[in-house]
Amino acid sequence: MAKAPGAGRTKTRLSPLLSPQQATELGCCFLRDMTANLALAARSVPLDPFLAFAPAGSEPAFADIVEPGTGFVLADGSLPAPAGISGLGICLLQAVSSLLARGYGAVALLNADSPNLPTALLTEAASMLSARQERVVLGPSSDGGYYLIGMGRAYADLFREIDWSSARVADQTRARAASLALDLVELAPWYDVDDAASLCALITDLQQPSGAAAPYPAAATRHFIHTVGIAERLHAHLDARPYSILIS
Repeated sequence: MAKAPGAGRTKTRLSPLLSPQQATELGCCFLRDMTANLALAARSVPLDPFLAFAPAGSEPAFADIVEPGTGFVLADGSLPAPAGISGLGICLLQAVSSLLARGYGAVALLNADSPNLPTALLTEAASMLSARQERVVLGPSSDGGYYLIGMGRAYADLFREIDWSSARVADQTRARAASLALDLVELAPWYDVDDAASLCALITDLQQPSGAAAPYPAAATRHFIHTVGIAERLHAHLDARPYSILIS
């Protein structure tokens, strides 16, 4: 799920740590790494990566950002939605419905803010949905939202009357799934990178050894952080010990 990149529209909560242009470039690095991560996951599970984008006609803005082979599906909230579904919920439902209409057995929606999400979580989600398409797969975020939601049908009620951009999103979604008697299974929690504290966590995690269950190495993000000197800025911004990024 991603909006076309643009200064002043991307990663705004990282201001004044980053300039609007730098925040946009960081968001582009996130997309580059996340689509590459999806392509990696697709080597071991039946998965076709798509970018669910907005606004309409903005595909060229992503051409040099996303991994080759990534498809596009419009998710701009332009399709009619049932009562009670608004904002982000309309876009999420649009993406699910559009991809299911193309013949896919299940759809998983992924955020654009977790560049180092372990590949194992992506393959686990795909395997869970392949095993039983009637279930709902939820990847909860540490901020109370979710980084992934997957389903084999377009359950519109999962997006109805949700307090988007709040710490209640995941709990409200769990409650809604329970009210619909849906089989909901959860992945391990992960985090979104949208402020200085979560960016600090990302820098720390990017230094961890690689491995099957380790965070994705996020090479583009890692290189940008080093080039711009974000670790040093964070040290001053958070008044914390400095972080180092090793570029191999």
